[in-house]
Amino acid sequence: MRVAHGSNRQDWGYNVRIGMGLNYSGGFAETVEEVGDLEKAGLDIAFVPEAYSFDAVSQLGYLAAKTSTIELASGIFQIYTRTPSLTAMTAAGLDFVSNGRFVMGLGASGPQVIEGFHGVKYDAPLGRTREVVEICRKVWRREKVEYRGKYYQVPLPAEKGTGLGKPLKLINHPVRERIPILIASLGPKNVELTAEIAEGWEPIFFHPEKAASVWGEPIAKGKAKRDPSLGELQVYASPALAIGDDVDHMLDWVRPSLALYIGGMGAKGKNFYNDLAVRYGYEEAAEKIQDLYLAGKKDEAAAAVPDDLVRAVSLIGPESYVKERVAAFAEAGVTTLNVTPLAADRNGRVQLIEKFRKICD
Repeated sequence: MRVAHGSNRQDWGYNVRIGMGLNYSGGFAETVEEVGDLEKAGLDIAFVPEAYSFDAVSQLGYLAAKTSTIELASGIFQIYTRTPSLTAMTAAGLDFVSNGRFVMGLGASGPQVIEGFHGVKYDAPLGRTREVVEICRKVWRREKVEYRGKYYQVPLPAEKGTGLGKPLKLINHPVRERIPILIASLGPKNVELTAEIAEGWEPIFFHPEKAASVWGEPIAKGKAKRDPSLGELQVYASPALAIGDDVDHMLDWVRPSLALYIGGMGAKGKNFYNDLAVRYGYEEAAEKIQDLYLAGKKDEAAAAVPDDLVRAVSLIGPESYVKERVAAFAEAGVTTLNVTPLAADRNGRVQLIEKFRKICD
């Protein structure tokens, strides 16, 4: 699998952009100040999570007012929790207050969150994703929204409501009629759809050496149907980052997260991340991790994560090693490394991004 590179920066060549997901454990005001420092250090894009925490929109709007060049992304908006038109309005509003710096991260999430927290049926993620994207783009083009999909009908048909609905178009003129859409997807059909309709793709636990065998075919199928106006597919990988001669112990910091997803995100036979580990060739380990995690033995589950998997999906080691791994990610098609800096404090994270910026340039 090879994906050509592209971005808002000039003369990128084979360089990759740097992204980072935000963490509010230290307080929102402190995080916003840190984003300003990270922007100066060379961070290209910041992702604001939503899951079942505070909404991402209010925080993205605040960040837009406190930054000037960095791109701001939702990580992710769940397709079930907003109507397609509201999703489009929200993205257009964020693009407006950020002066064209918003990237809409979109995804299906999972039944635990959608049904467990929102009380909405988790069904047809593929079909719904396609229809949400199509409706969003109609809204951004300021077309009257008339859509007759399998899952969404706009306006609502008369027999389903009062019959008073009529086609409307967005009142405001968006900054851009094509706001970049980034889809988080894992399964072959989901990835194929992403490669067909989205500007960007965000896999989880991206393994450069396994990417072609696991995702090459669905990427190729999707790109064969892709509208050329979308440009080349941008790929966002999310490795942990630590640079130095004495950072190997930080590999153990990554294990609990891998164990949580492979072992705890879903029941037996219903865990997308466990399926990914199996497709990577870790069938025996994936089963063991899941059995331990579901039995409440989280530490043992983390210890069972294979060393080579932890290393492959991370950027942890001496500078020369990290450079080699960045090249491997780039060769596998990654255009943005959305890193988690493993540092003790704000200054450490900023310094790590500065150092990483030099490596990526």
